[in-house]
Amino acid sequence: MNTDSYEEMLKAVQAFHAKHQFRERGGEEMIYRIALMSEELGEIAECVTKGKPKEELAEEVADLFILLIGTAIAQDFDLKKAFWEKMQKIQSREGKMVNGRIRVSEFKD
Repeated sequence: MNTDSYEEMLKAVQAFHAKHQFRERGGEEMIYRIALMSEELGEIAECVTKGKPKEELAEEVADLFILLIGTAIAQDFDLKKAFWEKMQKIQSREGKMVNGRIRVSEFKD
């Protein structure tokens, strides 16, 4: 197994969804998924604000990444394609300092 491949990660999350019957048991419902992603983001914030070890942070980020891949499965879109399309868009943006930190957003005047 090529564990460096996005396709392998996608297959693993698809298998996890199938094993636990996410589609049939409400695990792919978007309000529920948003709540889970918010929970994981909170756990990431806790790792950062409480100075927890990098390994704990990595685990929480991986949880969020798995949920993001699962959301693409649940909503039937190609996350890899969406990623590269978005990267192409943001590569052309100018950075702007906002409150002492760099932001690369679509700024409206």
